[in-house]
Amino acid sequence: MEKQYLSIDIGGTEIKYGLLNRSGNLIMHQKVATPQEGISRFLEVVDGIIHQYRGQIRGVAFSVPGTVIPKSGQIKIGGALTYLDGLDLVSHVHQEIDPQLIVAVENDGKAAALAELWLGALRHEKNCAAIVLGTGVGGGIILDGHLYRGTHYEAGELSFMPSKGGNNKYGETGSAVKMINKIAKHYNIINLNDGLAVFEKIKNRDHYAYKVFKKYCWRIACMILSIQSVVDLDRYVIGGGISAQPIVADTIRAQYDRLVKKVDLANVPKPAILKAYFENNANLYGGVYNLLLQVNDEL
Repeated sequence: MEKQYLSIDIGGTEIKYGLLNRSGNLIMHQKVATPQEGISRFLEVVDGIIHQYRGQIRGVAFSVPGTVIPKSGQIKIGGALTYLDGLDLVSHVHQEIDPQLIVAVENDGKAAALAELWLGALRHEKNCAAIVLGTGVGGGIILDGHLYRGTHYEAGELSFMPSKGGNNKYGETGSAVKMINKIAKHYNIINLNDGLAVFEKIKNRDHYAYKVFKKYCWRIACMILSIQSVVDLDRYVIGGGISAQPIVADTIRAQYDRLVKKVDLANVPKPAILKAYFENNANLYGGVYNLLLQVNDEL
């Protein structure tokens, strides 16, 4: 029987999970609401998911918010889910479910970059990055063909970058959710998270919506230029839920070109800026690729 892996992507509002094989074929995927009650309820839900597929899988791959210590799989801080702080998912699965399962844990932004590197828009690239636009701004940087985690495993945490002269962070000014909420509120859209309705306004070039959107893309372009001036990458892919709209990557690219001309930085090598291939399912793929990379005989 072909080896299958269970990938579990833990988000602030949803837990997505799916079965993949070594070739990166997504066999099935589902989602459930992320428990908000605390760690005990969270582990009940996760354990229940794993037990459903225990006889079918060789390993479990997690992508999570927060900082991850790769060798131990321990989560620090936990991002939007503070109750994850200190959780060691590798030990938990081995002690509570099955010590024979291979288990790997990776930060969600880094998992997205690994997905694109494996089978997506960063395939065959040596120096590149993924930028994930959601509640905050996640990311992963690939240098010389390998994920760069940094000394303290914090590389790619783009939400922490200062914005607006240091008065804000990109986790706030680069939040796709906040941008959508702002436009929806202006038009009295009942569901402030209705991205489809908001992007109809944007694509129709409605004055207010398009103005807010272009300003948002300008800020993301500023962030990319800051990264580019330090690490000199060949390609950036734009991921997250809003990346399904081609106008997002197209407008960020156009704003980047405007920015370079405005600040007279034509000498900074121009990278390609593209839409991510996997969009919102990237972490399911990237989690499994991270697991395969960590266990040599699985590749």
